[in-house]
Amino acid sequence: MYSRILTATDGSPLSRRAVRAAAELAGATGARLTVLHVVSPYLQSAGISLAKLPGYGRAVDKAARGVLAAARAQARACNVNAEAATVVGGDPWKAILREAGARGCDLIVMASHGRRGLKGLILGSETAKVLAHAKVPVLVCR
Repeated sequence: MYSRILTATDGSPLSRRAVRAAAELAGATGARLTVLHVVSPYLQSAGISLAKLPGYGRAVDKAARGVLAAARAQARACNVNAEAATVVGGDPWKAILREAGARGCDLIVMASHGRRGLKGLILGSETAKVLAHAKVPVLVCR
């Protein structure tokens, strides 16, 4: 069915559920699994670059390692060995699609917070953008 699955995680409880779903699906289908953590170097609403702050790179690296270690542990609990990747910079939805394409993924698994109204408009939805632009199926976990 699927041979390569990419799941994006920000470490939130909701995205951890998506990682679990991706790992279970990878285990059931024998697919390879990649967990991806995307870090923006900007405060999204203010456009302020955080990358210039002292220690930012080390802090990002440490946080990303923690998020990805937790995701890989979830995959191991499902008897799946997951590859881990971090992308720093750019729009998360574009990074997700770029990584999925570069890795030949035939499924993307993500969480959706289901924000609506003004909150959804201001924060945007990376999942909605992936859904709108993906050339492969996207499984959305809520």
